Amino acid sequence: MMENRNLKRIAAAWLLGAALLACSKPEVESVSSDTAAEMFAQRQAVIVDVREQQEWDEGRIEGAIHVPLGQLSSRLQELEPYRNTTLIVQCRSGRRSAEAFHIIKAAGFDQLYNLEGGIQSWVESGHKTVTTVM
Repeated sequence: MMENRNLKRIAAAWLLGAALLACSKPEVESVSSDTAAEMFAQRQAVIVDVREQQEWDEGRIEGAIHVPLGQLSSRLQELEPYRNTTLIVQCRSGRRSAEAFHIIKAAGFDQLYNLEGGIQSWVESGHKTVTTVM
C-alpha cells in the first residue's frame, strides 16, 4: 500500500517535471561583447538594439538597428532583409534582449544570439558607442 502511494507520487512528480520542461522557453544562445564586436566589425552579424528611445539616444552601437522591445512584434518585417544574416540582439544588460531573442526566434529567424551583458558589457569591454545629438 505504502509502496503504491510512493510510486504514484513519483509518477506525478515526473509528469509535472515533463510538463514544465515542455512549456519552458528554449535556451537563449549568447555571445560575449568581444565576439559580438568581432562579428559586427567583420560584417558577419547585424546588431538589433531593443532598448527604449532615450537609452538609444544616450549611447548606442553605431550601425545597430533600433527596434524597441515593446514594438518588436509589430515591426518584425523590418528585420526581414536580415533573415539569412546572423542577428545579435542587445539591450542594457541582457534581460530584455533575451525576451526579444524568443520573439525573433519564434518568427523563424535561426541565426540569432543575445549579447551577453548587453551594452553595459560592450562598454566595459572598451568597445565604442556613439550618442545621438539633439
